[in-house]
Amino acid sequence: MRSERPRASLGRVLDDLGTTLLELVSGREDDGTEIGGIVIHDPVDEQQLPPHALVLGVGLSEPDDIARVLRDLGAHRASGLVVRAPVPAQPSLRAAVAETGVALLGLTRGASWTQLAAMLRSLLAEGEIGVAQPETLGGLPAGDLFALANAVAALIDAPVTIEDRNSRVLAFSGRQDEADPSRIETVIGRRVPEKYARILNERGVFDDLYRSDGPIYLDALPDDRISLARVAIAVRAGDEILGSIWAAVHEHLSGERTEALCDAAKLVALHLLRVRAGADVGRRLRADLLATALEGGAAAPDALDRLGLAKAPVVVLALTVREQPGGLDSDLASARERLGDALAMHLTAVHPRSAAALVGDVAYGLVPLTRAGADGEERAVRIATEFLDRVGERLPVTIAVGPVAHDVGDLARARAVVDRIARVLRDPNGTARVARLADVHVETLMLELRDIVLARGDQPTGAVARLLAYDAENNAHLVETLRAYLDEFGDVTAAAARVYVHPNTFRYRLRRLIHIGQIDLRDPEARFALMLQLRTIVGR
Repeated sequence: MRSERPRASLGRVLDDLGTTLLELVSGREDDGTEIGGIVIHDPVDEQQLPPHALVLGVGLSEPDDIARVLRDLGAHRASGLVVRAPVPAQPSLRAAVAETGVALLGLTRGASWTQLAAMLRSLLAEGEIGVAQPETLGGLPAGDLFALANAVAALIDAPVTIEDRNSRVLAFSGRQDEADPSRIETVIGRRVPEKYARILNERGVFDDLYRSDGPIYLDALPDDRISLARVAIAVRAGDEILGSIWAAVHEHLSGERTEALCDAAKLVALHLLRVRAGADVGRRLRADLLATALEGGAAAPDALDRLGLAKAPVVVLALTVREQPGGLDSDLASARERLGDALAMHLTAVHPRSAAALVGDVAYGLVPLTRAGADGEERAVRIATEFLDRVGERLPVTIAVGPVAHDVGDLARARAVVDRIARVLRDPNGTARVARLADVHVETLMLELRDIVLARGDQPTGAVARLLAYDAENNAHLVETLRAYLDEFGDVTAAAARVYVHPNTFRYRLRRLIHIGQIDLRDPEARFALMLQLRTIVGR
């Protein structure tokens, strides 16, 4: 009989993360209620909270502000509020907690809000998109590394961490307060501090660890921050090193506990492989659900429901990466995947019911509206701009913002619109990073007209055809001259500078093209016809 995965309640969060990161300041530790989502408190923008949300009160420090937020959260049936420790011991805070039923927690100083949000979301992630029954490995929920770390700690009677090849902490057990300051620093920072990693490298510890089939023992270092010895064992899947388990110990492990640690390493390997596979499966499932929802059709309502977006109007975003000359396809594909994951995390922080996934070469996102009548497109532009500011300009990333979709039919139409915008933004010569249809409407129409022209095989006619033929025989640059003249609205000086010739030379070429092409540049209809052919048939 399979054991069920404990629900992601407040009690389970405190059990997994322990007193190392979080402490319960006031309120009930657990009433069995499952946490409905992780939300970052925003004092400026009104937020829509899922029931029983755990809210991260970034920047909250004053007792009056904390009490006010607690009362606001009570009206939304939130589970808890996390603020930076130390939390002021004020009667007003205890009264607010008692009045609202919202637990107050403190986040250890030095711990990152980003890391906390990532860990909390990982605890809530399993089963969030329709997995009916959790798997188990070795009697523990598959992929639940925190539960596994606690089980290993109980077997060897020592606080442990599970780390990857780069010394990043994937999970840790309780009882970390029994370890030394360096272990606390490692857990809070979610990775081995650089100074300690350097010492381990210099001593050849990692070489010994990855060569050995069993545990290795490290004496305490002459540093009062590393006052306990360590026992470590590599976690392998065949010849591949997946990571390692580290225990802070007062003495060598007994033979029985050494054997238990070796067995635990094999089980950890299975869980790490399950985490890897689960991440890929989850990513594909989200992509399939999102693609199904965006296509419309009979399956779209069910897909939206499984994504948790069936009852709210949404704004569609499309993230693309401009292709650069000389770039490798593999590098571009990897960048798209990383950016898709980053966009998903960013949108979830903005609204817990947001959804994002890579579909083909485009990362689509759906952002629910928080208020009826709100300007969803404007808000989506702000969200997209904030994301791109964080990503930086190392990669040529663009985000298209589609119209608000109120139902499944709207969603398919919004996807078509956002694809048109994204196509404009992908132009290697473009400069815009975020755009709505209103920003690039003419450009989208020109691209569609160019598609029609290419499909029909239309060729230049009239004046443009005559100028192209003359240029081909005489290398006279008349088409280039005409294009510059039209682009600069007839300003000869600016047009001459555009093609790097003297204004008098430009005027001579202009007279020649009027004569050769038989053009009346005073006729607005003639100018429009010329511009249209230059943009759709001749191209840039």
